[in-house]
Amino acid sequence: MTLAISPALRAALAEWLTHLRGLDGAAENTLKAYNTDVAGWLDFLARHRGGTEGRHAAATAGQSEMRAFMAEVRGRGVSSRSLARTLSAVKGFTVWLADREGLDATATLSARAPKYRRKLPRPLSEDAARDVMDSVGDDARAPWIAARDTAVVTLLYGCGLRISEALGLTGACHPLPDTLRITGKGGKMRLVPVIPAAADAVDRYARLCPHDLTPAAPLFRGVRGGPLNPRLIAAAMERVRNRLGLPATATPHALRHSFATHLLSAGGDLRAIQELLGHASLSTTQAYTAVDTARLMQVYAASHPRA
Repeated sequence: MTLAISPALRAALAEWLTHLRGLDGAAENTLKAYNTDVAGWLDFLARHRGGTEGRHAAATAGQSEMRAFMAEVRGRGVSSRSLARTLSAVKGFTVWLADREGLDATATLSARAPKYRRKLPRPLSEDAARDVMDSVGDDARAPWIAARDTAVVTLLYGCGLRISEALGLTGACHPLPDTLRITGKGGKMRLVPVIPAAADAVDRYARLCPHDLTPAAPLFRGVRGGPLNPRLIAAAMERVRNRLGLPATATPHALRHSFATHLLSAGGDLRAIQELLGHASLSTTQAYTAVDTARLMQVYAASHPRA
């Protein structure tokens, strides 16, 4: 479908995305989503006004136009969370454009995002996390594959890595140092301590792996020696959770949630956990406090003599 966007605004959108990529270090998936969101807004604005618009018009859209746009997006069945993200992207682009055109974007900025309830992380219990690490390789076709899957899930739970971060490690990381330098979302760099269990698991995998783990090549390999596909770890998690009777929320990413929740339960500092996870905003990490509080209330209700 051809969008009704003027060449001037197409150029402005491309320039804004380049700005986000270069100065803010935005991830490619984020930039792709922002491009879709803002292009949809600019197309709506042109249709709403009966013709393609220039940079000036896009920077001075009124509240009524913003409300009409949000109603149209909502009419497509988009969730409140996705609509809030779209509105955030539109506001970000408008502020950037208005600043360059010397205009006032107050009307656009005053549009309120829909309220939505954030989903709480769904961590595993400490016992369940240990059981996953102990048995995730039980049905692997070869000992080295069992060791590989065990090493990956141990890194997810033991170091709080994202699956993409664990699979992004190269042969140069072996043997694992005391501290890993991880590049996360948006190119954000962080230092992550390596627990002995993770170092041991990776060492065992490396000793059994039939492929040459050269420094520049991926550390974790598929059967034919190529980079390990994250879907294979997801499938291994599905098999182990079925054997252990764990819920469908017991995914690879749930191990990262478990890392953060269990640290917090043990008295970990929220700011320190934020740094370990690589969260840009403390509000993202604070979701784990809600999980910890909910678990505390469950224990209270089950054990208090007057509950």
